[in-house]
Amino acid sequence: MPLDQIDVDKELMKNEKEMSFLDHLEELRWNLIRAVSSILILGILVFIMKDFFFTYVVMGPMRADFPTYTALTKFAALLGFENFVVQPPPIKLLARELGELFLTHLKVSLLMGFVIAFPYIFWEIWKFVKPGLYEKEAKAARGIVWVCSLLFFCGVLFGYFIIAPFAVNFFGNYDLANIELAPTLTSYVNYMTMFTIPTGLVFELPIVVYFLSKVGLVTPEFMRQYRKHAFVLILVGAAIITPPDVMTQLLISVPLYFLYEASILISKRVNDKRKSTDDE
Repeated sequence: MPLDQIDVDKELMKNEKEMSFLDHLEELRWNLIRAVSSILILGILVFIMKDFFFTYVVMGPMRADFPTYTALTKFAALLGFENFVVQPPPIKLLARELGELFLTHLKVSLLMGFVIAFPYIFWEIWKFVKPGLYEKEAKAARGIVWVCSLLFFCGVLFGYFIIAPFAVNFFGNYDLANIELAPTLTSYVNYMTMFTIPTGLVFELPIVVYFLSKVGLVTPEFMRQYRKHAFVLILVGAAIITPPDVMTQLLISVPLYFLYEASILISKRVNDKRKSTDDE
């Protein structure tokens, strides 16, 4: 074969590889565009329905009819404490800057758009990653979009209905030298964001352990051996994603520790199944 023909063949192979790589980049770009578009579209809907979302969702833990307060009051009545009524602290949020209302409204709309669109966002990411997996790996990960979405929503709802009302009552009723509390809307939204979205992401721990166990990077023996270290890391992580008070740290540390224990069982099941497959 002539040398010039060899050079042409090499150039064609090089171009095919480059096109393949560029095709992957183009596909990733469109995945990201669709994911971001879903956030924007849902964020616009939330922005338009501002009265409903701010009155009943964002300001929910500040309302006396919030489900958590109602449930705690009824539970106390069943125990014989009829006079025990759980209510939010009597505080009024303030807006101190000229554009604070609009910017906070915009921020909340985008954040809620992200939360609502999470299943679609994860599906777009998974659609890009799945073709690069082996058939067994793709089969083992069947239903991962629904599982990850369920865990994320469980974490968000836990932060919203459990952590948020307790934290609001703790901070709202905290007294120091008779200083009047006058929080801003921005600070309240920042705390609500910190209570919910990071909690939803942390609840993905079992999925992370599942895949690490599939590739052999994590074993149940390893997780049991470093259980105490993991508990310390959980406390540190809870201190990072929650305000600096013991109550809210415990509220998120307890379910995270149970998730860690559940992850050990998941790792054990994956490890046993992999060993049996290897034996066969």
